[in-house]
Amino acid sequence: MADIGFDNKVAIITGAGGGLGREHALLLASRGAQIVVNDLGGSVDGEGDDAGPAQKVVKEIEDAGGVAVANTDSVATPEGGAAIVQTAVDEFGKVDIVINNAGILRDKAFHNMTPDLSDPVFDVHLRGAFNVTRPAWAHMREQSYGRVVNTASTAGIIGNFGQANYGAAKMGLVGMARVLAQEGARYNIKANAIAPIAKTRMTEDLLGPMGDALGPELISPVVAWLAHEDCPVTGEVYSVGGGMVSRFFIGLTTGIFEPELTVETVRDQFDQIRDEDGYMVPEKTEDELRKLLAYFQGD
Repeated sequence: MADIGFDNKVAIITGAGGGLGREHALLLASRGAQIVVNDLGGSVDGEGDDAGPAQKVVKEIEDAGGVAVANTDSVATPEGGAAIVQTAVDEFGKVDIVINNAGILRDKAFHNMTPDLSDPVFDVHLRGAFNVTRPAWAHMREQSYGRVVNTASTAGIIGNFGQANYGAAKMGLVGMARVLAQEGARYNIKANAIAPIAKTRMTEDLLGPMGDALGPELISPVVAWLAHEDCPVTGEVYSVGGGMVSRFFIGLTTGIFEPELTVETVRDQFDQIRDEDGYMVPEKTEDELRKLLAYFQGD
């Protein structure tokens, strides 16, 4: 089979001045994509700015024979998101791919979580994805083609102590991808998400010695596939790290059906409600409603 290429495709990658985003940019550029390397150049907690990281990655791409342009607008505002997309349109005439990767950390146990710790995390991760994807979405709908990849996290899907702000934002990106998958279907726009496990400046203190086997370059092949025109799936989430690739999914147990439900019924049949045997994987809200309708009809 032929190698996977991105000739004539334009990709916006946020937070691409280092870590995961840099690897995504280098890989897609090496396969022919034209890249908007977006990075504000701030610290891990989102303070400050520096044009250097984005420019450095652009130079790496150009030195390798690729095509890229730097952008240092912040994803945290609608104006910044619009400017990022406009950079793609001005430089390359269109936008085909959005990889929402920009992120910051402001960890703290929930009882100590204050707005100055939570709001900036929401602004960069969740609102940032909205701010960039929304103006790009208009172009994707018009050209009847697009690919969106959101960077979620097990901190949202499973949970992680001290990261209520981060986890809430990251699970929000899962919900966003699933909705975009449904709204984009008729326009050949696909949206998926990854939950990466990789050593970056945001995670090196958490991963310890194991981090050496979890290079960020091992995340990018999955991102590239999800961003490719041949990718068959939409609305899905993948756990990726150290060469491991698995699918996360939401399952719905068989549960119980009791038209005259009481608190005592829930208590007495709670084990059956939680029993995972015979679970289903709903793709749309209609699937859950169909299950309920079947109970009402006695099927």
